[in-house]
Amino acid sequence: MQTPTKNVALLSACQGLLMTNNSILIATNGLAGYALATDKSLATLPVTAYIVGAAVTTMPASLLMRRIGRRSGFILGALLGIAGALICGFAAFSHSFGLLCAGAFVLGAYNATGQYYRFAAADSAPADFKSKAISLVLAGGIAGGIIGPESSKLTKDLFAGAVFTGSYLSLGVFCVLAIALLSRIRIPPLTGAERQDAGRPLLEIARQPAFLVAVTSAVVGYGVMNLLMTATPLAMTACQLPFSDAAFVIQGHVIAMFAPSFVTGALIKRFGILTIMLVGVLLNFACIATALTGIDVTHFWVALVFLGVGWNFMFIGGTTLLTECHSPAERGKVQGLNDLVIFITMAATSLSSGLLFTLQGWTLMNKMAVPFLVLAAGSILWLANVRLHIHITR
Repeated sequence: MQTPTKNVALLSACQGLLMTNNSILIATNGLAGYALATDKSLATLPVTAYIVGAAVTTMPASLLMRRIGRRSGFILGALLGIAGALICGFAAFSHSFGLLCAGAFVLGAYNATGQYYRFAAADSAPADFKSKAISLVLAGGIAGGIIGPESSKLTKDLFAGAVFTGSYLSLGVFCVLAIALLSRIRIPPLTGAERQDAGRPLLEIARQPAFLVAVTSAVVGYGVMNLLMTATPLAMTACQLPFSDAAFVIQGHVIAMFAPSFVTGALIKRFGILTIMLVGVLLNFACIATALTGIDVTHFWVALVFLGVGWNFMFIGGTTLLTECHSPAERGKVQGLNDLVIFITMAATSLSSGLLFTLQGWTLMNKMAVPFLVLAAGSILWLANVRLHIHITR
C-alpha cells in the first residue's frame, strides 16, 4: 500500500501544475479578452467564465469522486483541462471571443477538481498527519507561481498573428504531466458500506459549530484576500507606480500565500487549529493597518505579504477543521459545499473589486474588510469557548 508521504509528494506536484495553469490564466485571460472582445467592457468576461466554471463544477465533481474515486475524478478533471486548453488555443488562433469564454469555463472545471487535492491528501493520512499533509500539498503552489508567469512570457508569441495561442496550448501540456502523476497516486476508495451510507443530512452537519467556523474562516480568508489582491494593481497604478512594481508586489504576495505551507501543518499540530486560524485573522488586520499607513511600494508589498500569510493560516486551518466535521461517507457533499461557497465568494469579490475601487477607493476598501475579519475572529473565539466548556463539563 502506498504511503501517505508519497501521496502527498505526488499531490503537491499536481498542485504546482494546477497553480502553473492558474498563473498563466491570470496573466493572459484579461489581456486576451481585451484583444478579442468587440465591446472592451467585456474584456474580463473570460476571467469570470473561469471562476463560474469552477463554481458550477465543484459540487458535482466532489459527488462524482465519491462514486468513482479520487484518482479517476482527478484524471477526468485534467482531461477537461486539456479540452479547455485546446478550445482557448483555437479561440485565440481564430480570434473568437465567445470560444475563449467557453474554453475558460471548461478550464474552470479542471480548477474545481484540482482544489480537492488537499482533501485527497487528508483522506489517506493518519489523524496526526492531516494538517501537515494539507499544508504540504498547498506548498506545491509556489512552483506554479514561478513557472506560470515565465511560461506565459515564453509562449505568448509562438504563433505569429495569434497572440496567446501558445500560452493557452501550454496549459494542455501541464495537464498531461498532471495525468502522469495522478495515475500513480493511491487513495483508499470508500468501502461498499460507505458508498451505500448517505450519512447525516447536510443541514445537520452544517449546524455543527466546527463546520460553521471552518467555512467562515476559509470564506473570509479567501474573500478578503481576493478582494484586496485584485484591487492592488489598480491602486498602485492610481498612485502612479509602474507595472513592474505591481508585478513585484503580486509575486511577493503569491510566495507569501504558499511558502508558509511548509510549516503551517507543524504549527497547527503544536499550537492548535484555532490558534493558527486566529493568528491568520490578526495578520489580515496587520495587512489593513499597513495599507492604511502609506501608499509607496514598501507599504503595498508588506501589506500583501501579511495578506498572503494570513490567507494561508485561515485557509489551511479551516480545511483541517472541516475534516473533523464529517465521516468518510459524508465527505463528498461536505467538501463540495465548502468549496462551492468559496468559489461563489471568489466570483463575487473578483467582480466587485474593480467597481468598489473605482467608487470607494483603496482606503475605504480596506476598511470594508474589517467587519468580515471581526466576524471570523469572533467565530473562532466562540468555538474555542464551546470546546473549553465541553472539556470542563466532562
